[in-house]
Amino acid sequence: MHPQRKIFSPGARRYNRAVPTLQFACLSAKTRRVAAGGRTLSLLEWAGQGRPVLCFLHGGAAHAHWFDLVVPHFTDRHHVVALDQRGHGESDWARPPAYATEDFAADLLGVLDALGCERVILAGHSMGGHNAMAFAAWHPERVRALVVIDARPALPEDRLAMMHRRGERPMRRYASEAEAVAVFRLLPRDTVADPALLAHVARAGLVARGGGFCYRFDPEANRTRRPVDNWTLVDRITAPTLIVRAALSPILPREMAERLRAAIRDARLVEIPEAYHHVMLDRPARLAAALVEFLAALG
Repeated sequence: MHPQRKIFSPGARRYNRAVPTLQFACLSAKTRRVAAGGRTLSLLEWAGQGRPVLCFLHGGAAHAHWFDLVVPHFTDRHHVVALDQRGHGESDWARPPAYATEDFAADLLGVLDALGCERVILAGHSMGGHNAMAFAAWHPERVRALVVIDARPALPEDRLAMMHRRGERPMRRYASEAEAVAVFRLLPRDTVADPALLAHVARAGLVARGGGFCYRFDPEANRTRRPVDNWTLVDRITAPTLIVRAALSPILPREMAERLRAAIRDARLVEIPEAYHHVMLDRPARLAAALVEFLAALG
C-alpha cells in the first residue's frame, strides 16, 4: 500500500431498502439565491454562524441534492452549502451559453463573496471536482482545503466530443413525474446506490414545463463545455488536498490518481471500495467518513 493512500475496508452496512431509513439533508436546508456572474445561482444551505464553510460541487447534469446523504455528517460542525452550478438544478442557464471552467470558477468566487466567506473547504465530484481543482489553483488564498471526488484533471478529446454531441440532442419531456423517475439513469450507468436515493435525486432534478416534466439541465452545458487542462494548474494548489477514488470507477484510474497525488504538494489519496463513479450515491457513509477523517486532521 502506498504510504499516502488509504483503502477503506469493506463492511459498512448496506442501506435498508425501506424508504424511511433515508434521511435527506435537504429537508432541513434553506434554499438561497445568490447573484453572481450576471445570473442567479441557487444553493442549499445549512448555516452555522462562525463555522468553517464547506461547499459541495456536483458533477455534470447533476444538482445539489446529490449530496443529500453526505451532508448530515457535517452540519453539526460546518456551515455547509451545496451549490447548483450554472445551467444545473435551480440555477440560471447561461445566455449566451458560457460553460468554460473559468465561468464556473467566477460563479464560485461570487458565491463565496455573497456568503462573506474568505476561505472555503471545497469538495467537488466529477465536473465539480474539475472546477474545484481549477479554482484552488487560480484562487489559492480562498481555499482552506480541497476534496477531489473521482474527477479527472483533464477530459480526453474523444470524451469531450461525445459530450458536445449529447448537448445537441433535444431535451426530453415526460408525461408525468413518475415516468421521468422510472427512466432516470446515471452516466456512467454502473451503480450500487439505493433505489430510493436514485428516485430522490431524479425527482429533485425535475421541473414542470410545457405540459410535461423535464430535467433541470441546460443542454448547452454539454454542447459548449470548455474544460481547462488542470494538469497545467495543479502545481499551483497550496491547500491540503484529499483525492477520493471510487474503486470500481473507470473515470479516475489508480495510476492517474497516484499521478495527481504526486502533482499536488500536500495531497492524500483514499479509495472507496464497492463504489462506482457516483460514490456519493453508492457509498455516501463511506465517502463522508473519509471526508470527516481528512477534515479532522486539518486541526
